[in-house]
Amino acid sequence: MEDRSLLQHMRQAPQPSTPVLVLSKLIMAVLPIAQIVIGVMFLEKCPQQRYIPIYLLVTGAFALSLSVMSCLPCTKEQEDGEQSGLSTLCTTWNSLVSLFLFCWFIAGNVWIYSIYPANYKEEEPPYCNKTLYLFAFWSTSLVYIFIGVILAGGCCVLLCMCLCGGRGLAMNRADV
Repeated sequence: MEDRSLLQHMRQAPQPSTPVLVLSKLIMAVLPIAQIVIGVMFLEKCPQQRYIPIYLLVTGAFALSLSVMSCLPCTKEQEDGEQSGLSTLCTTWNSLVSLFLFCWFIAGNVWIYSIYPANYKEEEPPYCNKTLYLFAFWSTSLVYIFIGVILAGGCCVLLCMCLCGGRGLAMNRADV
């Protein structure tokens, strides 16, 4: 098998079925919904850093809106490769929301990690509700864990491709 044919197969990835897409969207909506709920429930329960519940609320709302927008037909490419005005508008909106979420994530990191370890005792002001703080801390830390896993996995894949690809090239040269 030639190396080019492998790349051609990679470009033509099969589309997942509708139930798989719906299930994956529902799973991806769990964290933003939890962020909204916890942000609202504990809105006034963190005087030590009053922006933490707001951070959760805004992050959840915008992440959920991105998830919903990805389901709309305006985000899909047309078969002829051209983009309609609505598709361009959706792409621009998604890009702006993603940029906002990136900047908001950085601000949330400052707010969350600046009071680590938080004071959970309400009798000793300023305090921060334990459930609120730990949820914000771990949902933010989970992003870093996810990025680390993706980078490590990517490095492993590249290493395997280099090792296997080098052997494949050596065999192709011997055949010539």
